[in-house]
Amino acid sequence: MKIENLKLKIRNKGQLLIPIIIFSAVALVVIGGIMKWTQITIKVNRQLIIREKAIQFAESGIDYYRWHLAHNQSDYQDGTGVSGPYIHQIKDKDGNIIGQFSLDITPPIIGSTKVRIESTGTPANSTISRKIRVEMAIPSLAKYAVAANDVMRFGEGTEVFGPMHSNKGIRFDGLTHNIITSALSSYNDPDHSGGNEFAVHTHVNPPPGSGINNSFRPLEAPPNTPVARPDVFEVGRQFPVPAIDFTGLTNNLANIKTNAQTSGQYFAASAAQGYQIILKTNNTFDIYKVTSQTRPPSWWCWSSQTGWNTWSVKNKQFIGNFAIPANGLIFVEDNVWVEGAINGSRVTIANGRFPDNPSNRPQLTVNNNLTYTNYDGTDVIALISQGNVNAGLISDNNLRIDAALVSQNGRVGRYYYGWGCSTYNVRNSITLYGIIATNNRYGFAYTDGTGYQIRNIIYDANLLYGPPPSFPLTSDQYEILSWEEID
Repeated sequence: MKIENLKLKIRNKGQLLIPIIIFSAVALVVIGGIMKWTQITIKVNRQLIIREKAIQFAESGIDYYRWHLAHNQSDYQDGTGVSGPYIHQIKDKDGNIIGQFSLDITPPIIGSTKVRIESTGTPANSTISRKIRVEMAIPSLAKYAVAANDVMRFGEGTEVFGPMHSNKGIRFDGLTHNIITSALSSYNDPDHSGGNEFAVHTHVNPPPGSGINNSFRPLEAPPNTPVARPDVFEVGRQFPVPAIDFTGLTNNLANIKTNAQTSGQYFAASAAQGYQIILKTNNTFDIYKVTSQTRPPSWWCWSSQTGWNTWSVKNKQFIGNFAIPANGLIFVEDNVWVEGAINGSRVTIANGRFPDNPSNRPQLTVNNNLTYTNYDGTDVIALISQGNVNAGLISDNNLRIDAALVSQNGRVGRYYYGWGCSTYNVRNSITLYGIIATNNRYGFAYTDGTGYQIRNIIYDANLLYGPPPSFPLTSDQYEILSWEEID
């Protein structure tokens, strides 16, 4: 009996070996899996750390070049004078090399400050790298569809696509699709009697009414609170806001002249009426000497406005065909008429007489279409005049001007041509694509029904960071416009 019990105990102990072996095998598999997972996790974490270092090194390259441009705005070759890429080592506090960044820089096109920088960061002893592409630029003063330094009135038939601002008051009776601002709180509208009205106000009767009331509008005057008028101001109106530096917008004519004489195209006084410039889509322009202007058809056409003329070319003499210069600058020390079209060009046409004499400031006139081929910022024109920027008497019935129009001391608009000026006193539509900067009151139409009946003003947002050559900037600091990681 004792022997049988002993055999039973031995048999029972042998049966325990099977589950022990099974559980041990499972445990080894699990432990092996955990070790493998741990190994992979450690490797992945190490790669994540390396990848994080790579992106930080790439960002340090962007930060470095933004600093570099702050000290040398026009250096897009990292101070080397040769093409990139430009490689910089990164060291720790002890001077050990821990990685590098490599820079590829695409400089701005003529007149623009928009620069593209690609920075690739790579940690030391690693094949892992990451690349960032950043676009940065200095904003220009071309941030408004209309910027004015005087009291403004926009009548019925005016439609504006873009922000508008005046350092004085604005009466707006058309339709605007963006905000209108003024540096004033209120002002005395010179077009009617009565007290002060809001700095931005309208004389359009509120719905369900219609039409215009030309007398003082109590509801559009202090101490009332301005009401929303989406039928006129789709986005709203705001006042007072800080004044814009209109002097900064227009004070660079002398610099444009100097740069045009040095490496652009400069034309001295014509000893005649001025010059006509016709821009061409092959990056050239024809220039003529204007020997006479069209006479008004009758004395009833005449106006007592300062500088009044038909501002329409009658006779001219061909001078030559010239390439648009590499710096895009054309300066005329006389009156100038401009028309034509461009394709892939960036040009600034300016005129003035020096020393500046208010009684002898030249005028710049556009009577026939002046257009772009491309509306993506590739084509850019600026017309900057020491005097007025005009549409003359004999101008296109449907006139389009693609340009930044700047009048330094005068106004952007059209002289008054009364009912004796044949059929040219009334024109159908004018479309202005770009910006208007006017020192004095703007106007292409008059309250007696003469001038352009329909006025469309469309803001070209490309001008903010891609302005025409020698257009004034708002600061000397680059702003980051876009940031993306690329493969």
